[in-house]
Amino acid sequence: MSRYFLQLSYDGSEFHGWQIQRNANTVQAEIDKALTTYFRRKTETVGAGRTDTGVHASFFVAHFDCPDDDLEKKQSTHLHKLNSILPKSIAVQKIKKVHDDANARFDAISRTYCYYMHRSKNPFNLRYSALLTGNVDIDLMNEAAKKLFDYSDFTSFSKLHTDVKTNNCIVTEAAWHEENEKLIFTITANRFLRNMVRAIVGTLLDVGKNRITVNDFCKIIEQKNRCGAGKSVAAKGLFLVDIKYPYDI
Repeated sequence: MSRYFLQLSYDGSEFHGWQIQRNANTVQAEIDKALTTYFRRKTETVGAGRTDTGVHASFFVAHFDCPDDDLEKKQSTHLHKLNSILPKSIAVQKIKKVHDDANARFDAISRTYCYYMHRSKNPFNLRYSALLTGNVDIDLMNEAAKKLFDYSDFTSFSKLHTDVKTNNCIVTEAAWHEENEKLIFTITANRFLRNMVRAIVGTLLDVGKNRITVNDFCKIIEQKNRCGAGKSVAAKGLFLVDIKYPYDI
């Protein structure tokens, strides 16, 4: 049995996130169904992490096991046939053979998310970007974003009553920039809590609109209380855009 990493992307609009759930349509369920149909044997995947309902991924990785030890040899054929089985909202781009004990979730070194916002109504942005109302101070939001590097416990930005053992994360990148009339927030960390990015974005917007100060932002983190943070922004503007792994995997 050989292990493979599957690189894929998906529009999360119609899915209840990545993780398989009872009575809910998920990306993992569609991937597992397509692999099982194609290989004619039950095939299950392990994803690099969970994405919430409505969140997208331009880059995602999952691993699966297969008796064929040379899938890469006819990769273009396999990818074409898998994509013909999958719904239009999911696409696979690459199959990579890895070590037998490689794990798409636990071997990931970092993950990067981008949150997209637009300033004026645009029908072509409705599905993948959130409308920003009012003015914001980007420099002030970036000043606050840098404070994330000083902390490791992000309970204040985590969805309540989750089953994780720790709320500690190491943030290595967090910044806002403008590009083609869009405001984009990029954040990289070794791991993320459920709802973490959307809660951080909502709270940083409060800073940018002068509802709270940078010092208030720090106090919110230190309180370790989700009720003190800002509202979570809409899921549709959030994309998982990159995942890093060791070179020798």
